[in-house]
Amino acid sequence: MAAILQSLGRTVAAGAVLVILLALLVGKVPMDHAWGAFIVRWLHVVAGVMWIGLLWYFNFVQMPSMPKIPDEQKPAIGKVIAPEALFWFRWAALATVITGLVVAWMTGSLVAALGLQRPFVAIGIGMWLALVMAFNVWFIIWPNQKKALGIVTVTPEEKTKAARLAMLISRTNTMLSLPMLYCMVAQSHGGL
Repeated sequence: MAAILQSLGRTVAAGAVLVILLALLVGKVPMDHAWGAFIVRWLHVVAGVMWIGLLWYFNFVQMPSMPKIPDEQKPAIGKVIAPEALFWFRWAALATVITGLVVAWMTGSLVAALGLQRPFVAIGIGMWLALVMAFNVWFIIWPNQKKALGIVTVTPEEKTKAARLAMLISRTNTMLSLPMLYCMVAQSHGGL
């Protein structure tokens, strides 16, 4: 067991094997359209947990902790941890959006949801919020984080400005994540 848990790849693979075993042992696996939509929805949730989990990590843990970290230790965050976390953050955002759009398409609700038509108003609002948030990740946060982290060379003034903008947009996404998650749950559980 230790050999599995010492490797992230083997750990994730073991989790996937457990999912397959559960699906085969506990439930029916009809391999039809509904089952495919369920699998894509599950992938959507997995990607969304990673995306919002990292968003909340940045806002609840990393940013508030940075002033407490001694200056000589900060390069470990800026050069190693933050770039890796941002890699997973932006790709999880993209995976969440793509799988969400595929689920809506597979269930025949894509156009109605994006058009905020009944009975898909809640999920539609959630989708639009997620699209805005994903845009922010790829086109505002990431380009500015590259400057703030020194991945792209800029002047010290530009670096400071980029770090502030990335932080403000990240906080905007944190704010939007709450109504977005509410809408996602409300659609199927009667919250709107």
